[in-house]
Amino acid sequence: MKASNLDPKRWWILLAVVLAFLPIVIDMTVLHVAVPSLTQSLSATSNQVLWIIDIYPLLMAGLLVPMGTLADRVGNRKILLIGLVIFGIASVLAAFSQTASMLIAARALLALGGAMIMPCVLGIIRRTFEDSRERAIALGIWGTIGSAGAAIGPLIGGGLLEYFWWGSVFLINVPIMLVVAPMCYFLLSRKEAITPGHWAFGQALLLIVGLISFVYALKAGLGGKQSLLIVLPLVVLSIGLLTIFVRKQLNSPQPMLDLSLFSRPAILAGIIMAMVAAGALAGVELTLAMELQYVIRLTPLQAGLFMVPIMVAAAIGGPIAGFLSNKFGLRLVATMSLILAAIALVSLSYSDFHHPGIIVPFILASIGLTLSIGLTASSIAIMGSVPAEKGGAAGSLESTGYELGTGLGITLFGVFMAYIFGSHLQVPSDLTAVLAEKARLSIGDTYLVASQLPTEQGVALINAGKIAFSSAHVNLLSTAGIIIGILSIVVFFMLAKYRDENSL
Repeated sequence: MKASNLDPKRWWILLAVVLAFLPIVIDMTVLHVAVPSLTQSLSATSNQVLWIIDIYPLLMAGLLVPMGTLADRVGNRKILLIGLVIFGIASVLAAFSQTASMLIAARALLALGGAMIMPCVLGIIRRTFEDSRERAIALGIWGTIGSAGAAIGPLIGGGLLEYFWWGSVFLINVPIMLVVAPMCYFLLSRKEAITPGHWAFGQALLLIVGLISFVYALKAGLGGKQSLLIVLPLVVLSIGLLTIFVRKQLNSPQPMLDLSLFSRPAILAGIIMAMVAAGALAGVELTLAMELQYVIRLTPLQAGLFMVPIMVAAAIGGPIAGFLSNKFGLRLVATMSLILAAIALVSLSYSDFHHPGIIVPFILASIGLTLSIGLTASSIAIMGSVPAEKGGAAGSLESTGYELGTGLGITLFGVFMAYIFGSHLQVPSDLTAVLAEKARLSIGDTYLVASQLPTEQGVALINAGKIAFSSAHVNLLSTAGIIIGILSIVVFFMLAKYRDENSL
């Protein structure tokens, strides 16, 4: 590619789209350390807290592919600019939410804006950098920003909460959007190739409603303890909608998601690894943030600093995974990363956070590194199992797996934690039945109930809550470690015949 044919604005364009992408990934994890603060401020129930955190990745999982295909139909520039405006407005609404329900709605709007931005960023990078070597550099910068942004989310949240109210974690998005939107408006070409055809809005709706219905049924049945009369119809509805969606994808000549790729064992293994690794990383960070603040009584900033090892290690896991896979083979690297992650999770479950020493930071770094390597290994397995012309379809599956894994990980960790916490909490004998039932919902609810009681009785309830939460976190992390250990065996066999299609 001659230098004269290269876009002279290409590196400025990269700067603009990377800045647009950064708040999207930070918002995945920035709320983890803000949970105690917003729970108390909004009097949010445990179910509402899970929805506040969960609605963002879950809705984005359902929207990423539809928004990507919409961008192909009408142009990346237009969808990106609309997404930036929506994300900025939603950030203001989230920052100044007065109720938990309002914050959930604002987070849903954030997911819509984020889902419009993410596919366009990659599309613009691929179109702008025609030289393959420069494109590799640009994509490497994009990947590093993505990993680092998600990893430092809790630290940014902790730093802001040290001096401002919980809404500040959203308000920081606004100045970024005010800078990025004009940059994209003036830098990006108004002329771009688009794909002819109609946008399958109905298929997108099936996927979104099916996913949300399933997760709501899970939370209502286990976390919310709703009756089967409510849960069963939701389960049937979600399964029915997702079944229809799958059939439409399999029978369509131009499916929104190419589900036929699941017939390849390596791709299926990659999707499972992506979902489990992303879910475990998000769930562990959320559990740690709550443990450090509710039980150890650290400030949000101290909690963010405590988790720096897991963040830093997660950010550098990608390049390490690529090097190790080239040297030792994907199968060995993927399997060993999961085995070591399982060992680290079980070790963390029995660690003393009151006296971390160097052992706890080492274990946290091990978890961040091994799960990050697992995520990158999943990407290598997926993208290496398809020819170049199917890379876009495989990439859509991979992105959906990441977002869905994050959402489901937070859901399962949260529901399981609430169940174990409630069964372990020994409430004071003089507490009324109504207050005792509310206190058992979560440690956040325990603190809310304690604030309504006389000092001595409130302190006794909080101490009981701390003991129950510590017991619950031992069970939770140990179980997660065992599940990932079992997964490592499954992945070992599923990758037995793996070959990189692009090297043939």
